[in-house]
Amino acid sequence: MSDSPVQQNTRPEAAAATTQLSGILRRVGMIGDMIDRSVGNADHPLRIQIERFDGPVQAVIDGRQTTLFGTNSYLGLNFDPRCIAAAEQALRQWGTGSTASRVASGNQDGHVALERTIAKFYDRPDAIVFSTGFMANMGTICGLASDGDLILYDSHCHASIIDACRASGATFKPFKHNDPVDLDRLLKEATVPASRILVVLEGLYSVWGDVGDVKGLATVAKDHGALVFVDEAHGLGLYGDNGRGVTEAQGAEHLVDAIVGTFSKSVGVIGGYCVTMHPALKSLRFLARAYLYTASLPPAVVASARTAIEIIASEPGLRAEMWRKAERFCLGVEALGYSLCAAPGPVGSIRMRGLVQGMDFWRDLLARGIYVNLLIPPATPAGEVLLRFSVSAAHTDADIDKFLDIMREMAPRAISA
Repeated sequence: MSDSPVQQNTRPEAAAATTQLSGILRRVGMIGDMIDRSVGNADHPLRIQIERFDGPVQAVIDGRQTTLFGTNSYLGLNFDPRCIAAAEQALRQWGTGSTASRVASGNQDGHVALERTIAKFYDRPDAIVFSTGFMANMGTICGLASDGDLILYDSHCHASIIDACRASGATFKPFKHNDPVDLDRLLKEATVPASRILVVLEGLYSVWGDVGDVKGLATVAKDHGALVFVDEAHGLGLYGDNGRGVTEAQGAEHLVDAIVGTFSKSVGVIGGYCVTMHPALKSLRFLARAYLYTASLPPAVVASARTAIEIIASEPGLRAEMWRKAERFCLGVEALGYSLCAAPGPVGSIRMRGLVQGMDFWRDLLARGIYVNLLIPPATPAGEVLLRFSVSAAHTDADIDKFLDIMREMAPRAISA
């Protein structure tokens, strides 16, 4: 693997045009030029285009048959025949889109039925469906917290949570990742009543692939009297006896006031939701601008999501199959000498020694028919360069063997100092 500098941008006219700009356009243009110089003109993540899907984890990219280890289809439900049939039926009956928000004419029978299915799945009195997972975080956090409140969030939280904190009008501060002691310190130092503090964390963090200390952090928060919010976007369908996420797996559901999740991972479509345990939180429907002012989910998506959640609830064997393959793959990668950021799980990251190695490694894998995600700063903790992978129940043992064989061939170049 080459240690030579990444190919330089060969479009001098673009850089010259940027120097003639000013203000906002110049700043944005300079960022674009910097990205081009960093990644060069060959294949890179910003230009990848999937030409055809042949199943939940098989696709054609640039004419190459490719196995996707960078998809969030943890259970393969985006190609489940039952989900597709439900979507097709809804498409014929209800058309292609809702054309309005939930509070206008976009509140259809399917949306209400989906919310009831989610509430039953979580054994909670209510659920609210949003049009994306990003909007679920935005709408819920902004609906709960406002000027005069304090949000304390885990420093590894997703960008949607950070944006929601900024938009809420509340004061917000990070606590050290997965650190109940640091959270306790911030709660003790708070100058607002605990009843006006919202503690935000995640069940499964998707950059490193590490599990959140939901029970430990929620216990500290509740000892002070704060509200607790957990994002289970990547934990839904994968953790807990019923597949409700890390919060369930750690026996912490009674400590959590609001759980948010997304349909774009295990459920296989798009959308998000919030489930609550407090009757007072039904007012979120009127306080969450991301709910009030966004067109509701298309009927086909709603029908598929409902079917997928029913499958997750009734077929634990699918979850067990994903775990068997995830542990087999992760342990195989570690045995080859690579450094993983977390214990074996459905999503994880392999540490690279810098952008050049990470980019070369990513391109070599793609050329051999394996797609993973390349993560670079500032989207990663501590400025790390990572290759993020995800494992699906839809992967075959042959898929995993192929990936491990390639990793074995590349190990001498990738691991050596």
